Amino acid sequence: MRRRILGIFLLLFLSLGGVAAKLFFLQIQQSDGLTARAAKQYERRLPILSRRGTIYDRTGRELAVSLQVASVFAQPAAIEDPAGTAKTLAPILGQPAKDVLARLTTDKPFVWLQRQLDPPKAEAIADLNLRGIGLFPESRRYYPRQELAAHVLGLVGLDDRGLEGLEHQFDDLLGGQPQFVVAQQDALGRIIFRQEESRPQAPIFDLTLTIDEVIQYIAERELARAVERSRAKAGTAIVMDPATGDILALANQPTYDPNTYRKATSAARRNRAVTDAFEPGSAFKVILLAGALEEGAVRPGDRFHGENGAIEVSGVTIRDHEKYGWLTVRQILTQSSNVGAIKIGQKLGKSLYYHYISGFGFGSLTGLDLPGETPGLMRRPRGWSALSLSVLSLGQEISVTPVQIATAFSAVANGGNLVRPHVVRGLRAVDGSLQRQVEPVVIRRVISSETARMLLDMMRGVVEEGTGKEAALEEYSVAGKTGTAQKLDPATGRYSHQKVVASFVGAVPAEAPRLVILVLIDEPETLRWGGSIAAPTFREIARDALKYLQVPPSPARDVRLVRVS
Repeated sequence: MRRRILGIFLLLFLSLGGVAAKLFFLQIQQSDGLTARAAKQYERRLPILSRRGTIYDRTGRELAVSLQVASVFAQPAAIEDPAGTAKTLAPILGQPAKDVLARLTTDKPFVWLQRQLDPPKAEAIADLNLRGIGLFPESRRYYPRQELAAHVLGLVGLDDRGLEGLEHQFDDLLGGQPQFVVAQQDALGRIIFRQEESRPQAPIFDLTLTIDEVIQYIAERELARAVERSRAKAGTAIVMDPATGDILALANQPTYDPNTYRKATSAARRNRAVTDAFEPGSAFKVILLAGALEEGAVRPGDRFHGENGAIEVSGVTIRDHEKYGWLTVRQILTQSSNVGAIKIGQKLGKSLYYHYISGFGFGSLTGLDLPGETPGLMRRPRGWSALSLSVLSLGQEISVTPVQIATAFSAVANGGNLVRPHVVRGLRAVDGSLQRQVEPVVIRRVISSETARMLLDMMRGVVEEGTGKEAALEEYSVAGKTGTAQKLDPATGRYSHQKVVASFVGAVPAEAPRLVILVLIDEPETLRWGGSIAAPTFREIARDALKYLQVPPSPARDVRLVRVS
């Protein structure tokens, strides 16, 4: 009997020891995992959207803000009359009743019916006080100026994450980290609101841009008029401060409203100023002359014969639009002579020309703080054909982006320094304290100030006497260059006679440039020359922008001639 009692006692002791060990294992070693597993059975984490940072223009005007809105949800298990509820909600939500009913009869314990409602819709649903239907506070991105600067700002998706433009480029700084609401749910999965809210794990910042709302509006207005007037496929305009690299305006056509981005095509949302590359045509002759003047290969007064408008290179005849005789270097640029440019290119040579092309930033990224920038296309001299030097002198066999052209011409306008372009001016914490100020960055000096001065003087001749007369302003002197480049036809592999890119890029006032403005019109059906459509668009943008900036008229424009006997 004693042995039996001892055996039973030992068995009970071992059993209790096993239970104790199991309890230790469950409550101590697996405590965290089991607690989380239990929590999942009666708790649910629902994401909510935190406020994004505000985006301001250079003067403090709001370009992108976050608004408090509501999203409507349903707890299907709590709805007593799904069909009637669906019929009531459908006209408010703007959805078919059958689609709403399908979500109200799902097995899921929680479903969204519509995210980020307009306030009138949210108020109408709240007034109904329907069982199983609730409103949840969220944040929605809103662009008060609609299309203005859409390609710079970009857009934000339903999850409040930046998808394009600055919203994407600076998403982590603008958006912080997601927040969650921890909600209780019963055995049927019905959610009982609400417990606690997590705090953002990272600070949220506001952005101040170099973009000026007024100049941006001027650029977009005039570009839209030019595209419509010429029945063009697309267009781009850039206004830049050549001294600092500040981009004051960046406009594209076609454009879109980021508030309703789902209605826009991918072509309308594309930021052509940084993604699309084109052959610059005659505008590139300024880069050729920059190298030739800097190296002393030519001087403004040197003369070259125009061969009566035609020259043969490697078995290919290249023609001018006029039959020129002797021309000075100044006249070659003023009249945009192809023959004269080819002769200057031959005198400069492959290696030096390539050195200046790459020195001005072509073939590489500018470093612009916008996503999607492409470097264009430029081959090294070892890949050039016998014809390449000649056609490169005319701005062919090379692809550049609009922002590259504006940046290169800014180097001429500011005295020879290649400055990095940028659209972000500063970063501020939500309390208004300045966290980061973007300072101008000089990448390198590409030409001397003397060469830059000569180029600006010669480019004034283009506007006053040559192909860019339509860009002239009454009160300000203008230095610029036209460009009309044929586009390659993918079907034939040859240059098209119908499809061209017309451009004008200039600096104003020419004696001390405050602005560099690029206008590019893609595939105009009428007014197909850079001097006939891009140049007058430049003029309209420059005139209104300079008046807005209160830039004094050019000194020479104040002179009045009086005839005396």
